[in-house]
Amino acid sequence: MDMLKLLREAQQMQARAQALQEELAAAVYEASSGGGAVKAAVTGMGELKSLLISPEAADPADIEMLQDLVVAAVRSAQEAAAAGREQQLGSLAAALEDLGLPGLGAGGR
Repeated sequence: MDMLKLLREAQQMQARAQALQEELAAAVYEASSGGGAVKAAVTGMGELKSLLISPEAADPADIEMLQDLVVAAVRSAQEAAAAGREQQLGSLAAALEDLGLPGLGAGGR
């Protein structure tokens, strides 16, 4: 393979990876629990951005239930973000494999 062509393709892949990282940081995934009593939003990188708790869910007599609802909402949002990351990274891995660079695709994990 032509080294100059390989270098150009590697630079394109690096730019694509950077753009993907920026997209993931900007993407927001939301989930709720308790019938919408608790809502969580995370970035595509899994960073918690917001947490909304309805007043009805804040029962001082049952703090454990509220804690469970918060954990469930955050976990669901993080799982959605992870699925989104996998989907986007899959296209990048396929492009790397097309270049003959294994290691990111399903066979390289």
